Amino acid sequence: MPTKLPPDFYLDDTVSVARNLLGCVLWRRIRKTTLAARIVETEAYLGANDPASHARRGLRSDRNESMYLTGGHAYVYFTYGMHWCMNVVTQEADIAEAVLLRAVEPVKGIETMRKNRPKAKRDFDLTNGPGKICMAMAIDRKLDGERLDGESLFITPRDIEVSDDDIVVTQRVGIDGSGEAAAWPLRFFLRANRYVSAYRNVR
Repeated sequence: MPTKLPPDFYLDDTVSVARNLLGCVLWRRIRKTTLAARIVETEAYLGANDPASHARRGLRSDRNESMYLTGGHAYVYFTYGMHWCMNVVTQEADIAEAVLLRAVEPVKGIETMRKNRPKAKRDFDLTNGPGKICMAMAIDRKLDGERLDGESLFITPRDIEVSDDDIVVTQRVGIDGSGEAAAWPLRFFLRANRYVSAYRNVR
């Protein structure tokens, strides 16, 4: 088992964390079952000064309280009345910045992921979206606020080499109502990776 990412990894600036998470591996342990998937797409959300963030203007609620923890915790929230999404909290406590995991590539436990997402007809559809990740890897509200160096949910360093040339940068997805923030270049993904969301548009 690779060594887990150290706590100070998450205290770097949020954009750097979003880039540096690409190629790292997300692990989920459920009793005797272990699932793992390589992170291939992320988005950075920059707290109080980011109109697209759940913490914009310093908003704080039961829903987003985990965003205010110190970096290295999970922020898991429910969206559209049907999907869980997982973020990696960054920065010191009370900064409320985070990185949304948008897509991952399964590397262990794919049969279980298929059972968790029976509607996925192709393997690259299993985890090519934030809601799909959580469904395939059984991540829900019970893991909100979980430390990312624990036993049930954790992240390990890159298991592949990733260079700056391998990373594509675009604006974030689905935040058209966020004014100028909708155009900020805060989405990062591995070039030509089949598991990236909206793959047909980004090759």
